[in-house]
Amino acid sequence: MTNATTEEQFDINKNVDMFTVNRAAALAEAPGQTHNARRISGVSKENSAASRIWFGKVYTGPGEVSGAHHHGEAQTGGYVLKGRGYIRYGDRYETIVYLEEGDFVFVPPLMPHIEGNASKTEELIWMTTRTPDNIVVNLEDQDIADIEIDYQS
Repeated sequence: MTNATTEEQFDINKNVDMFTVNRAAALAEAPGQTHNARRISGVSKENSAASRIWFGKVYTGPGEVSGAHHHGEAQTGGYVLKGRGYIRYGDRYETIVYLEEGDFVFVPPLMPHIEGNASKTEELIWMTTRTPDNIVVNLEDQDIADIEIDYQS
């Protein structure tokens, strides 16, 4: 029995049939949507061979606030690409954390939250990834505290 080198075992064509490029102009809305958090699928089961990840952009207009929601079993990673945003969570959604361009955030599974744009003049764009999929559970009739938002532009 001969031992093959690592190079001999490596298949240069492994999975090339699954490789996908999704052009910006052709991206479609993601299946899961929340009021004022418009999700666009970049890499998803709908537009690629991906089966355990969703990766996309989330747009929130100036001063807009999403509805309350969570992402089921999905783990969510977010990155603020453009703008200044915030996430509200906890009792009556009274806890608020502000995020600036370049900040990353992890939202654990099943955590109810609200996302908002902390600017009244600029759009907020998040890059977001979820595993295993873009699970969105919108929550109705939530008791949401009336708190002051620190708008900076």
